[in-house]
Amino acid sequence: MSRLKGQVAFVTGAGRGIGQAIARAFAAECAIVGIADIDKTTAEATVREIEKDAGTARAFPVDVSRRDDFLRAVDQFVSEFGRLDIVSNNAIVFRREPTSEVREDTCEKMIAVGLKSIFWSAQAAVRHMDQERGGVIINNTSPAAQLGVAGSAVYSAIKGGVSAVTRSLAVELGPRKIRVNAVCPGTVPTPGARQMNSEALYESRRQRTPLGRLGTPEDVASAAVFLASADASFISSAILRIDGALTIAGGS
Repeated sequence: MSRLKGQVAFVTGAGRGIGQAIARAFAAECAIVGIADIDKTTAEATVREIEKDAGTARAFPVDVSRRDDFLRAVDQFVSEFGRLDIVSNNAIVFRREPTSEVREDTCEKMIAVGLKSIFWSAQAAVRHMDQERGGVIINNTSPAAQLGVAGSAVYSAIKGGVSAVTRSLAVELGPRKIRVNAVCPGTVPTPGARQMNSEALYESRRQRTPLGRLGTPEDVASAAVFLASADASFISSAILRIDGALTIAGGS
């Protein structure tokens, strides 16, 4: 497969989970991939996995909430490979707790990583994406942007913001031929998510999912590849649900 041959993609939160799956899927489609993650160990592990499959990747241990650090990492990546075609934003800090217990530092960190970084990615895209070829930004939102989820008010606010910013950027950057879309995964039991959710919760959601199973990181990655590819060349501002119809069935 080579739907992304010759493309250069920068993926945040790519050390594990959905971000890692997207990075590996891009590489499998022959893209060169920048692996951005605050954890140097996991970022480098993702690079090794891609290189083991004959792909090309570089690790960037970076706190994407910090504008200068984000832009510097992309600058370095582009200086090596000469172009930027795709940015996929997956980095998030998640903490579930009652709103009455949310601390200022927790709130600020979650918003900085999950929402502010979207703006920095857009700035990187405008700086480096060719004005004739254009490019693609793919954000990661959540059904929590639409559903009421107890103990997740900050996360819901962030993902609602990501969805809104996706639509606004699609309009603003369209004249630059930059398409902006978002994937919207339902319940995906990644290693990080399993640390916060019980197996009973996962089983309950599986039973309420019309397609009868939970999602996988690879399900989301396949959708991201589609949105990044020429097959989606006239799609912009889309919020693509990847949830087996759970959201529309009323699951949360």
